[in-house]
Amino acid sequence: MFIERDITTYVLKLVKTFPVVMITGPRQSGKSTLVKHLFPTCEYITLDNFNILSVARADPIGFISSKKGTVIIDEAQKAPFLFDTVKMIVDRDQTPGKFILTGSNQPELFEKVSESLAGRVGIAELLPLSLSELKNAGISPSSRDSAIHKGFMPRLVSDEINLDSFFSSYFRTYVERDVRKIINIGDLDVFETFVQLLAGRAGQLVNKQSLAKVVGVSEMTIARWITVLKTSYIVFTLRPYFNNFGKRITKTPKIYFTDTGLAAYLLGIRSPAELATHPLMGNLFENMVVADALKTQLNSGRRPNMYFYRNSSGSIEVDLLVDGGNSLDAYEIKASATFKTDMTKNLKSFASLSQNVRRFGVIYSGDTIKPLATNFADTKDLFGLDD
Repeated sequence: MFIERDITTYVLKLVKTFPVVMITGPRQSGKSTLVKHLFPTCEYITLDNFNILSVARADPIGFISSKKGTVIIDEAQKAPFLFDTVKMIVDRDQTPGKFILTGSNQPELFEKVSESLAGRVGIAELLPLSLSELKNAGISPSSRDSAIHKGFMPRLVSDEINLDSFFSSYFRTYVERDVRKIINIGDLDVFETFVQLLAGRAGQLVNKQSLAKVVGVSEMTIARWITVLKTSYIVFTLRPYFNNFGKRITKTPKIYFTDTGLAAYLLGIRSPAELATHPLMGNLFENMVVADALKTQLNSGRRPNMYFYRNSSGSIEVDLLVDGGNSLDAYEIKASATFKTDMTKNLKSFASLSQNVRRFGVIYSGDTIKPLATNFADTKDLFGLDD
């Protein structure tokens, strides 16, 4: 089952503009499926095939030069030696859409792009499925708890796969393959413990000192490990907004997981029923909504312009701000299915501080339509700043 991806329009625009297009993102986000669907007549090469990779390594110039028309090279990070040859070819022929590259190991991929293909490549970042993509496909999650617990990896939507088995394999593959390539870690068990602890801090401020103390490593190591998780799309951070509000504000970012299904797995949550009464339900619901906002931004080709606000005392906090340049949209995120007007208290306080709040509201899990409340499954237009 193929699910139409919201990023399609942006990818097609890049293919008409740049000689090289790179689609990157986390493992299992649907990159290969997308390019096969969008370009069914183009030659498709996957470097997951050891024989093909061996041929490319033995004669990169001959391997690339023999290809005609648009060529898709999947798992391109496995053959960084090809990038110089691609550069040589597109320098001679600037035809848009000559090469379409995909890859999941962002550090390796971006390093070679910056060295060899700067100015010649358009980049799209594909994250797991968004709520709007599921809704458009007619397969919206059956409930809030089911959505968070299952997550948004395409394979879990279309295939009958055991969640524990999927995420166990996903995490193990990530740690043993990607992490080992990026940094030298002597004890992988310690790193895995760190990631599990980080899942328990989803939607919270990043406290490197606290994590270092619990894990038993230095703050510098924690900072480096968070960078690794970010650059390989396991987590992302939300920066604090502090434009013209003086110094009495929080300047520490919040941490979120790109997929709530993985976060729930790492927390040992094995069913939606467990999630419903879990003490981190609110954090995971917030994580899901903020991640969906990020997907909306990236799928439209926008540079993410999302923030949160919290003053130093914590008396005023706004979960999500979307910056439209000349205006801000502000949102409170509540897992509750019941809307109460006092949920807008912080929003109103923030609006009194800022002169450019365009609109504000509460994103919650209820179905009752309210002027200041939106169901979490109906937020695409909000996040896209569609004015």
